Amino acid sequence: MRTRSARAIVGAITVIGVLLAAAGCASTAKSDEQTAPAADIRLYGTDGNMANSFGDALKDSPAVLNGMKGTTPLTPLSEDFKRRVKSIDSTLTDFNYAGESYDAVVIAALAAETAKTVDPAAIAKQMIGVTTGDNVCDTVAACLTAAKSGKDFKYRGVSLRSSGFTSVGEPSAAMYGVLNFGSGNTIDDAKTEFVGAGDDKAEDKTAPPAPGQPAKGQQPKPALKYGLLLPKTGALAFQGAPMFAAAKLAIKEINEAGGVLGQPVQAVEGDDGTNPDVAKAQAAQFISQGVAVIIGAGASGVSKAVIPQIALAGRVMISPSATSDELSKADDKGFFFRTSPPDNLQAKAVADIIMRDGHSKVAIVARGDSYGNGLAEGVKADLIAAGIKQDNILVKTYDAKDKYDKSEGPGLFNPIATSIKNFGATGILVVGFDESAMAIKALVSSGVKA
Repeated sequence: MRTRSARAIVGAITVIGVLLAAAGCASTAKSDEQTAPAADIRLYGTDGNMANSFGDALKDSPAVLNGMKGTTPLTPLSEDFKRRVKSIDSTLTDFNYAGESYDAVVIAALAAETAKTVDPAAIAKQMIGVTTGDNVCDTVAACLTAAKSGKDFKYRGVSLRSSGFTSVGEPSAAMYGVLNFGSGNTIDDAKTEFVGAGDDKAEDKTAPPAPGQPAKGQQPKPALKYGLLLPKTGALAFQGAPMFAAAKLAIKEINEAGGVLGQPVQAVEGDDGTNPDVAKAQAAQFISQGVAVIIGAGASGVSKAVIPQIALAGRVMISPSATSDELSKADDKGFFFRTSPPDNLQAKAVADIIMRDGHSKVAIVARGDSYGNGLAEGVKADLIAAGIKQDNILVKTYDAKDKYDKSEGPGLFNPIATSIKNFGATGILVVGFDESAMAIKALVSSGVKA
């Protein structure tokens, strides 16, 4: 059984395209004593809030996000893929984690077809191997054909393009989109650039168990059953729609290609609630329903809470969006995987953007969970390595909840905003989910941000 070891990924960053410098910002870092006026203060974000759907939470302040920039795991998506995803959900305004969700479903299907069984333990042993073979296939139909015939292959899909999984079942390299909010609190797609992160040499080339052999003269095998443990409610609900749509698209296209083991795959929808207790209850229901593969959970903290449960039950779990570094070392008994890259890669990308904009004093506001704490500490370490003095970095965290009432905003975030104002940061990174809107409103009301 595969066990977790230290991360194999190294955080080399390769810039693909030129990151756009902020208009009006200096090209070199300012001296430690200088403090920019409010108009020069820039907001930064990460994957939890860099989305058009996040801008909807600030409709009463239609220009407040203008100029905010940040990162999210994002591969350049083809118009054809976007069209296919929107055929499932025509209301989508974002595609965050759509590619990762699609690939998560496909990888599990290929692993089951390779193992010639829907037994989760056998599927888990093939999950890495279907991404690290020698012969590239880049469509569901082509890869399923290879798996059915027992041929060697490696899946290269929507998000998993340049390399396969590491020994701990996560991407060895990934792409990030550098996104910019424009007027109307919407992402200006014309300014989106891409950076690559990771090391494809960390791909695990260890040979998986020999593919299963199709049995002759027996009854058809049972159907592969998925459980979609993704956010419909809670603080990450605004990011759930593209994940659900892409997962459903993958299921549709797998079945159009003949299904798995001669049977159409099945899916049961659930809600992780962006809440550990909600997610664990939903996972228990999936297990009782005979689900072999769980797609999710959405948030890192929620995934962390569910992993012991699925490991004990012996079910495969693959998250398209849980990015915390902690998960690379989780005691998962070999059952947890993810198509989203770990946050040590994103931290380097965010720090690179902040440094390129010439800041010498930075404040980080982060939710106090494995996602927020991990990214905040990672970015801080990378900023220090890049030359910013430790005393010129302020980190403020707040209690993480699955949902925040708007009335909580002032009491929770005003003291943080006051600390940032007194600190005199010119770059402010906000690491959170939909509650980030309340943090930004507090920064505006305190006079930190114009």
